[in-house]
Amino acid sequence: MELTVEKRASDTKAKALRDKGVLPAVIYGRSQESTPIAVDAKTFGKLYKAAGESSVITLKGLGDDKQVLIHEVEVDAVTGTPIHADFYAIQKGQKVTVSVPLEFDGVSPAVKDLGGILTKVMHELELTCEPADLPQHIMVDISKLATLDDQIKVSDLAIPKSAELSVDADEVVAMISVAQEEPEEPAAPVDLSAIETSVERGKKEEDAPAEGETKE
Repeated sequence: MELTVEKRASDTKAKALRDKGVLPAVIYGRSQESTPIAVDAKTFGKLYKAAGESSVITLKGLGDDKQVLIHEVEVDAVTGTPIHADFYAIQKGQKVTVSVPLEFDGVSPAVKDLGGILTKVMHELELTCEPADLPQHIMVDISKLATLDDQIKVSDLAIPKSAELSVDADEVVAMISVAQEEPEEPAAPVDLSAIETSVERGKKEEDAPAEGETKE
């Protein structure tokens, strides 16, 4: 994936750029001096939706092409649209550490036929690998969950051979849970003595003579 950018003056007002449909951004890295840049907002929005923060992008327009990752995106609190982006330039030969999202696919027989509940223990996996080997996402095939005891572990996933994991390969990614029925709470015992006392008090009040009357 490629994205054309251009340098911008550091004193340029960000709002003025956004009003013109331009997204202010910055690129930096180990061997890359922090440089203010600008990019077409609509073009960036489409690429960011496709690439996320775990895909290597080629930036053009700054002399030599630069391999970068979208490191951070600031969005408008109301509209959710990007208002600023940070690009991290990858040094040649440098490995990168990125949290790659997991995508769950398929139908679990344990859920469909046995009434189990799919529990997603992980939603992303941190990898350290060569930029060229970095996947955009990692697929998790939940059709392997056929019984209520089945689990999918990190070791079951298709991970690049050059990747180093930040977690143990035996860590659970997805599993089946069984709904537990909560026992009904017994009804609170009725206090008959309180009812009897109330009834007796009512009878005494009925039998008592009204004011000004004498009881025969």
